[in-house]
Amino acid sequence: MKEEKIELIKDGKRLSGRGFEELRPIKIDVGVLKRADGSCYFELGNNKALAAVYGPREMHPRHFQNAKMAVVKYRYNMAPFSVDDRKRPGPDRRSQEISMVSRKALDPVILRELYPKTAIEVYVEVLQSDAGTRTAGINAASVALADAGIPMKDLVSSVAIGKIDGEVVLDLDAKEDNFGEADMPVAMIARTNTITLLQMDGRLKKEEFERGLKIAMTGCRKIYELQRAALVEKYSKSGNEE
Repeated sequence: MKEEKIELIKDGKRLSGRGFEELRPIKIDVGVLKRADGSCYFELGNNKALAAVYGPREMHPRHFQNAKMAVVKYRYNMAPFSVDDRKRPGPDRRSQEISMVSRKALDPVILRELYPKTAIEVYVEVLQSDAGTRTAGINAASVALADAGIPMKDLVSSVAIGKIDGEVVLDLDAKEDNFGEADMPVAMIARTNTITLLQMDGRLKKEEFERGLKIAMTGCRKIYELQRAALVEKYSKSGNEE
């Protein structure tokens, strides 16, 4: 968090005009990459993320195979042109950390035991960044896994809450993330209220944390309905074309 202070709430509204519990506009396109087994393009406000899934396929090198279940590989990457200051190409510590926590957020829903000795590879490329890229990536990856036909218990949905000008709000944009007081990404299985990811940057009081978590869970449920609707729309069209 930056020490410079700017006003992020004016006349009871955020600078974007959104209410405190309002998501940014969301766009979901399923099956956008022909060469991937499953894919999803996901927009969250000005975030643009593309997820591709390959597998299950034979794990290489073989000494990394798990004899009892598939190994999920998750690679999160921000394109050099995704931010205002051009990002250095290639993986960095932040990308590796986000890859790890994102994979762990999805692990509980993937029925890996059905595909021993295989790999399920998930690639998330952030084409444009405006805060909340890990949550956008998880949402895109969850839909791409479903599009690939990977057996799953359910979808995973993700959003962040934060604190700006003393108020707990849903789905921070870049300015709110840079100049706010806290940021808390959450991922969950919406139908069972099962949290699969919860991180914290900054400080929240106990009552602020509880309120923020409640707001995040409500936001995840809204995203879940949009994810589900996008999948239904894609496969309804496929059925009609046949």
